[in-house]
Amino acid sequence: MSFLGIDVDTSGVKAMLLDAEGRALADASAPLTVSRPRPGFSEQTPDDWWTAVLEAVDGLAHRHRRQMAALKGVGLSGQMHGATLLDANDAVIRPAILWNDVRSANECREMEESLPSLRRIAGNIAMPGFTAPKVLWVRKHEPDTHARIAKVLLPKDYVRLHLTGAYASDMSDAAGTLWLDVAKRDWSDELLAATGLTRNAMPSLVEGSEVSGRLKRSLCERWGVRTPPVVAGGGGDNAASACGIGAIEPGAGFVSLGTSGVLFVSNETFRPNTEGAVHAFCHAIPGTWHQMGVFLSATDSLNWLAKLVNRKPAELAGMVTEGFNGPGEEIFLPYLSGERTPHNNAKARGSFVGLSHLSDARTMARTVMEGVAFAVRDCHRVLSDAGTTIASLIAVGGGSKSELWLEMIATTLGMAVEVPEDGDFGGAFGAARLGMIAATGAAPESVCTKPKIVKTIEPRADLTAAYDDQYERYRALYPAIEETSRND
Repeated sequence: MSFLGIDVDTSGVKAMLLDAEGRALADASAPLTVSRPRPGFSEQTPDDWWTAVLEAVDGLAHRHRRQMAALKGVGLSGQMHGATLLDANDAVIRPAILWNDVRSANECREMEESLPSLRRIAGNIAMPGFTAPKVLWVRKHEPDTHARIAKVLLPKDYVRLHLTGAYASDMSDAAGTLWLDVAKRDWSDELLAATGLTRNAMPSLVEGSEVSGRLKRSLCERWGVRTPPVVAGGGGDNAASACGIGAIEPGAGFVSLGTSGVLFVSNETFRPNTEGAVHAFCHAIPGTWHQMGVFLSATDSLNWLAKLVNRKPAELAGMVTEGFNGPGEEIFLPYLSGERTPHNNAKARGSFVGLSHLSDARTMARTVMEGVAFAVRDCHRVLSDAGTTIASLIAVGGGSKSELWLEMIATTLGMAVEVPEDGDFGGAFGAARLGMIAATGAAPESVCTKPKIVKTIEPRADLTAAYDDQYERYRALYPAIEETSRND
């Protein structure tokens, strides 16, 4: 037996093949590009996702014929929130509006004003990243397009349509549309009506580890698969990654330091905190929810500084490590792309405060890394406000290669951060695990296990007080400059 995971990321599609024991055998990728026709707009052509899937899986099928022949389960993961609009013939009506598109800020305000129950039902603030405000924008600005909508699918679910012919989505991805009653794990007629849609425009809902369909026979023939495998519901990118890293039990979490940053924790109940801009979604595992604090510029903040000072990000991080003795005068707000948690302000912008003639590339790099660590603490604070305790925290993403960065996070959170063995535990791996559960009926906890932990980063007791003081300065800065960053 073998199992396939397909992750439809913004920058590319990744396909990963697992063996019968759940070990990674091979992977293949195909790139994607993003179109930005106007400031604040971010779009992709849905057919490019499918072309990239074919390229990636064709590569695996060519190099691993025997394992592909024994394929039993497929799982899907993908970028969340993208509005993929289809007509009655399943033709794409317009380019998909992506998660990082901010054109619908006004529509978010209108939804909240016209539907006071929105936050209670959805468990989340209306944000431009979500799908529903995007469709409301289309209704207002492209009424002819809106009138043609027969189905709205998320990116991975458009790929599922090509794989199986089924209109289906999983609970974790659907929770990010702002159309789901997240507590009930069902579409909300009230939320749909606010954007001029009904359930007829929605895919059916399954749990991430349940069967959503079977691979088409034509694709089985193309890829040399003997018997049509099941295709699992799968998950949104972070929920699928949580399955890959083993964060499915209550209190299990991970911190992801990628281009953006995520603090993720699994919950046994639905725990929204809309005032803190917490993302409260269904997990990809049945009867489980999760919360996320999301900040938009994690390693991207250090990448930005590296370009300014003509250094490589890893070089800057290494400079900070030499002689490091805690925070200085400088503070950095990492809002280069706006911010979600905890401010929900797409217009927020980054700031350096406390610069002097002594500030140089090394001190600014340290300050950027600390600003990202404080953004993680902001997320942790609002998750705590929702009654959540994180029992364990694993670090993933490119930024986790810096032990000092993880030490800053551990110190400012006051909790240990675990570092897993080298490996790819991301969306494609988690999706393949969900495909395995759907195909075999195995218990999720027996498949979605944690990787081997090779190192545990403990807080620096000698720096705890200094970082507590610096965090309070950090928190005080945003309210002081907020009015300069909003454009209502």
